[in-house]
Amino acid sequence: MKFAVTSKGDQKSNTLMHKMRSYLLDFQLQYDEEKPDIVISVGGDGTLLYAFHRYKSRLDKTAFVGVHTGHLGFYADWTPDEIEKLVIAIAKTHYQIVEYPLLEVIVRYQHGGKETKYLALNESTVKSVEGTLVMDVEIKGQKFETFRGDGLCVSTPSGSTAYNKALGGAIIHPSIRAIQVAEMASINNRVFRTVGSPLILPDHHTFMLKPVNQVDFIVTVDHLQILHKDVKSIQFRVAHEKIRFARFRPFPFWKRVRDSFIAD
Repeated sequence: MKFAVTSKGDQKSNTLMHKMRSYLLDFQLQYDEEKPDIVISVGGDGTLLYAFHRYKSRLDKTAFVGVHTGHLGFYADWTPDEIEKLVIAIAKTHYQIVEYPLLEVIVRYQHGGKETKYLALNESTVKSVEGTLVMDVEIKGQKFETFRGDGLCVSTPSGSTAYNKALGGAIIHPSIRAIQVAEMASINNRVFRTVGSPLILPDHHTFMLKPVNQVDFIVTVDHLQILHKDVKSIQFRVAHEKIRFARFRPFPFWKRVRDSFIAD
């Protein structure tokens, strides 16, 4: 089996990364950063996000597992004192594959330029370069509303515990193939109206934004921030691709939620 190890970059994570690489090589596994069967992320959820984007062209071939060197993560469930156990599990056992849905983002342009496609593990946001974001919102090809506010956040179920939750969105179990739309400081008065509530859309629905006046927007995709000019539309939907996690033991989602937000 081919493997790769990525690190957050701090001393603790780097030490663990080198130790795991050495252990796995001792078990006759092959180190391959280009075409790994499994990627071990050492750091936190942000480290795994970077690994996901690095290997997004290999999602059907590469599985991910996370070791957290700080707080318990939603993607990183192994602790530093368990790395020997994890190494043995990787080298000696057949792991279970758990698949989570991803968000597809397609940006199209005013003058027929080539569209840009992104995949997000957590979320994508849209904001205007300056001032209020004003967008016509279409759901499944039908006009839904004209949004006015600071911006919109579209998240995956596994990303629903991140920025989406801070915006008042619902937490969705990642086995559900859906996307969620949450508003950022929408304008609601006697003249302007938005639905004022998060929306959860199934995997056969598309969510489309079309500019009303401005055509330049800042679009984020997980940790990436991109300026897009002359935008015609921005489309969101559940992606055909999925992320694959290697599971060597149970990792209950609601226990992660409790441990992250409720437990002492």
